[in-house]
Amino acid sequence: MYDAFIEAVTAGTLIKMSFAALAGLIIGLERELKGKPLGLKTCLIVSVTACLLTIVSYESAMLYSEAYSRPMDPGRIPSYIISGIGFLGAGVILRRNNDVISGLTTAALVLASAGLGITIGVGFYMEAIFGVFFLILGVRILPDFLEWVGLKKLNEIEVRTKIVVKSGTDLTNLLKNIKQKEMGLRRVKVKEEGEKTVLTCIIVTDKKMYTTDVFYTLKSLDFVEQVEVENVT
Repeated sequence: MYDAFIEAVTAGTLIKMSFAALAGLIIGLERELKGKPLGLKTCLIVSVTACLLTIVSYESAMLYSEAYSRPMDPGRIPSYIISGIGFLGAGVILRRNNDVISGLTTAALVLASAGLGITIGVGFYMEAIFGVFFLILGVRILPDFLEWVGLKKLNEIEVRTKIVVKSGTDLTNLLKNIKQKEMGLRRVKVKEEGEKTVLTCIIVTDKKMYTTDVFYTLKSLDFVEQVEVENVT
C-alpha cells in the first residue's frame, strides 16, 4: 500500500512539475521576447521550484504529522516562497540615471511564476490555466489592443534629450519651435556651461517616430549646436 501511495505521488508530482514548467515557460518567453534580464530560464526555474517546495510541504504534512504527534502547517513553506521571491524581484527593479524606473513588470511576473508554481503544486490546475491566460492577456494582448484602438498615452514614447545652444539664445522661442514639431516637453532643466547653455528635457512624441528622427529634428533647429537623445521607454 505504501508503494502504491509512493507511485501515485510520483506520477502526480511529475504532472504538476511538468505543468509548472510549462507555465513558467510561457511567462518567461514573454519576457524573453521583450529582451528583459529575467526571462525564460528564470521564470521556469522559479515556477518549478515553487511547485516542488509546495508539493514537499503538503506531502510532508500528510506523511509526518502523525509521527510528530501534532498537526503540521502545509502552508508554511509556500508563504516563505513568496517572501523569498521578493528579493529576486527587487533585483530587476532598476532606477536609471535619468530617474526612470524599469523592471516592475518583470518583477511582478517573477512573483506570478512563483504563484503559478504554488497553485499547481497544490493541484489547482484550472486556476493555474486561468492565471496564465489572464497574465498573458494583461501583459501582451490588452496593451496591443488598446494601442490599436488609439489611446494616446499608449502610443507615446519618451526620449531623454540634451540640447546644447549658444549662450544668450532665446530658450522660450526654442521650446515653442520644438512644440511646433508635434513633440511634447517634460522635466525641462536649463544650466550654463561656460559660453554654452545646456537644456535637458524629456521629449514625448508618437511611437511611429524613431529616436533618430527626434535627433535630426532637434539638430535642424536654429542655434542648436549639439544634441544627445536616449529612448527611455
